Amino acid sequence: MSLAVQFHDLHPTPASTSLRDEILTGFRADQKFASPKFFYDQRGSELFDRICKQPEYYPTRTEETILAEAADEIATIAGHEATLIELGSGASRKVRLLLEAMRPTSYLGIDISRDFLLDSTRRLAADYPWLEVHAACADFSCNMELPDGLCCERPVGFFPGSSIGNFDPQAAEDFLRGLHSLLPTGSGLLVGIDLVKDKATLEAAYNDAAGVTAAFNLNLLERVRHELHAKIDPANFAHQAFFNEEHSRIEMHLVSQLPQVVTIEGERFSFLEGETIHTENSYKYTVEGFQALAGRAGFEALSSWTDANSLFSVHYLTRA
Repeated sequence: MSLAVQFHDLHPTPASTSLRDEILTGFRADQKFASPKFFYDQRGSELFDRICKQPEYYPTRTEETILAEAADEIATIAGHEATLIELGSGASRKVRLLLEAMRPTSYLGIDISRDFLLDSTRRLAADYPWLEVHAACADFSCNMELPDGLCCERPVGFFPGSSIGNFDPQAAEDFLRGLHSLLPTGSGLLVGIDLVKDKATLEAAYNDAAGVTAAFNLNLLERVRHELHAKIDPANFAHQAFFNEEHSRIEMHLVSQLPQVVTIEGERFSFLEGETIHTENSYKYTVEGFQALAGRAGFEALSSWTDANSLFSVHYLTRA
């Protein structure tokens, strides 16, 4: 089965080096922070897959419903025999809703979690023997090039899950501008965007009753302890998620439950009780607001779809 996937190592910064450098930088700040990309080691990716199945977490099932209902229309817009490029492919579940309708000649999954990427793309290759499957281990948040050997005459990017919401609006615009440079004129980009809605629904989605999101958040500290041999006890921190209405974003934090000192690479970091590590933002948009942002990055909004309750949206953009 492994031979069915053409693997491309685009040499992202080694995980241990990137983790060490960025965690030290984040912990030195007045408001301590960590990048959400460090959630996704093997266990973190598995936990996120479980988050997507929680009853409070509406984005995944809503986006999947939209994609299933709009698949034929999306295929008509994209055209058959395109190259489908999925950013942050994860379990590659949502793309399956598009494959039969679009019948792309090839698929490229891009993810920073090497083992999870290989597992998911091998399953995809086994289930779709007619599909040429590629996997690229890369940090797509950085400037990158498409791997050699991939036919990209008619590429369509696929960025589901409202993952672009993890960037602040200016960074999201810069990211889209980078994709604009990467993709040739006439390319398509299919993006999932979570919409602004009532605070209660938003906060419940990031504070599931089963505690899976809490475990996902705290797993970041497990990575720091294990990979950097840090003196840090994740049990001394608690998960917190809330909607910041002023900035239209969910914020996730890890809250110190007591005064404590953490040691990483020999450097000591003091925490007051109640002090937090800011681990993630998830910005929420209106349909018009996101399309305006994409327009500033050089994309034209060709079509969009929402569910009946206006919880989530999917946008088809073209590279002008």
